[in-house]
Amino acid sequence: MIDDEDLEAKLTEYRIEHKALDEMIERALHSDQPINLLHMQQLKKKKLWLKDMIQKMESDLIPDDIA
Repeated sequence: MIDDEDLEAKLTEYRIEHKALDEMIERALHSDQPINLLHMQQLKKKKLWLKDMIQKMESDLIPDDIA
């Protein structure tokens, strides 16, 4: 099983990658160059997958203690 430190490290990695994809998508949309729609769709799917994984990991890091 993955411990909290490994989960935190992976979470940080995913957050950085998500932010990089967001910036890449924004640059492409505001560029004068033509947009490759297939590539843009792939980037957006990857970004959405990362967002889902980030939310799941954040949820996994919340202790299950009931007060």
